[in-house]
Amino acid sequence: MVVIRLARGGAKKRPFFNIVATDSRNPRDGRFIERVGFYNPVAGEGEARFRVAADRLTYWQGTGAQLSPTVARLVKEFGKTAA
Repeated sequence: MVVIRLARGGAKKRPFFNIVATDSRNPRDGRFIERVGFYNPVAGEGEARFRVAADRLTYWQGTGAQLSPTVARLVKEFGKTAA
């Protein structure tokens, strides 16, 4: 099953997450199909905190991909229009 979830990147104590479409059997930071956006929880003043390609998110959901609970919460909080 294809799932849209977070893949962690960044340095120690400075997390950065890519929002990716991947097979649910792959490891968290492993191989993915497509990068859909990003989430930066420690973004500074004037920096983008959340960005997602709404058209690609809609496409993947249309093909049966499930959002992880965290990604669903972020999309609800920031909205799909944060492109």
